[in-house]
Amino acid sequence: MADADKTRQALLEAAYEEIYRHGFQAASLNTILERTGVTKGALYHHFGSKQKLGYAVIDEIISQKLDREWLTPIQQAGHPIDVMIEVIQQAGQQITSQQIDQGCPLNNLAQEMSPIDAGFRQRIDHLYQKWQESIEKILRDGQQGGTVNPSIDPADAALFILASLEGCMGIAKNAQSIDELKRCAQGLFGYLDSLRC
Repeated sequence: MADADKTRQALLEAAYEEIYRHGFQAASLNTILERTGVTKGALYHHFGSKQKLGYAVIDEIISQKLDREWLTPIQQAGHPIDVMIEVIQQAGQQITSQQIDQGCPLNNLAQEMSPIDAGFRQRIDHLYQKWQESIEKILRDGQQGGTVNPSIDPADAALFILASLEGCMGIAKNAQSIDELKRCAQGLFGYLDSLRC
């Protein structure tokens, strides 16, 4: 990786952490620069503005995390309901205290920025659509394979599952409680089980 690419990646990772901790509007460019040892000129060379840096965090950091932690794992072979439950359980086992304290980075940005910035809203919507479509696809595949109830609407179920996942994280964040997250996950598992043939 060239030095310019390393600098850009370091800025993205530091910006992600700063935005995750403080939200986009309160994120400090000076803190990002201190953390990376990069000049303000270099930051603006790579991103042009704080807003464009925020967009890049969604497009490059959060999008990759979503792919790695959710979208790719739920495409594995097996019974779609078992696969989703397994992926959710694995995510729960790997969750950190920071994630309980600070919630879902995508949901945080959706709550903060979607009402005030169309660029954020469009990027966040794109990721939510990808997530929902990946859930919908495995439910449709399950219906075709005879493992998922044919009477359910996969698009509606996928939207509900995604909303439940994000809602569970939001409730756990507000309560600052892994136990709340686990209780919510159990309710979601019950719903998922009801989708079986």
